[in-house]
Amino acid sequence: MKNVLLIGIGRFGRHLAIHLNELGHQVMAVDHDEERINAVMDIVTNAQIGDSTNEEFLDSLGIKNFDVCIVTISQDFQGSLETTYLLKELGARKVISRAERDEQEKFLLRNGADEVVYPEKQMAKWAAMRYSTDKILDYIELDEQNGIFEVSVPKAWIGKSIKEIDIRKKHSINIMAVRQNGKISPVVSPDMIMSEDITLFVLGEYKALHKCFKV
Repeated sequence: MKNVLLIGIGRFGRHLAIHLNELGHQVMAVDHDEERINAVMDIVTNAQIGDSTNEEFLDSLGIKNFDVCIVTISQDFQGSLETTYLLKELGARKVISRAERDEQEKFLLRNGADEVVYPEKQMAKWAAMRYSTDKILDYIELDEQNGIFEVSVPKAWIGKSIKEIDIRKKHSINIMAVRQNGKISPVVSPDMIMSEDITLFVLGEYKALHKCFKV
């Protein structure tokens, strides 16, 4: 369990608060809008109405006590930038800030953000990867070169074992897990026979994945 300071309770911030709460973390929500704070009171540990660009107010929250500070302020980049800078100046252990444009990401990293999340860009890339082909059922980006795909089994593989297919040797791709009847099994035997009712979780470079699964 972590202590999380969440600054900015717009749509993205509210969804983040919900999921952090579901994961059992303690969340303090901060926003200048009383209505937004009231809307999350039942899903956060604590909440404060205030201006996060005010150093005195921010300092009163006890910044050093939080494991991570997340800035999700939208439509006010100056406010997001100032908040990010002040958090780091006040001794925040880790600051994660939201960007809405490419240039914002660069400025946030230069002004104290340890990491930047870019929901629109990340979601657009996921959607393009997911819906440009019927073969990819899900996708997780690991870095610029590598990812994890959930894919349906190619017709040519049906009836063959993982050992026969041997995509680790041929394409440097690892089969990490399989999903069958809605259940995921992380234990994959080389003798497992491919069938239409399973999907594969595969890890590798994007170029190799696209070449192997022809997507």
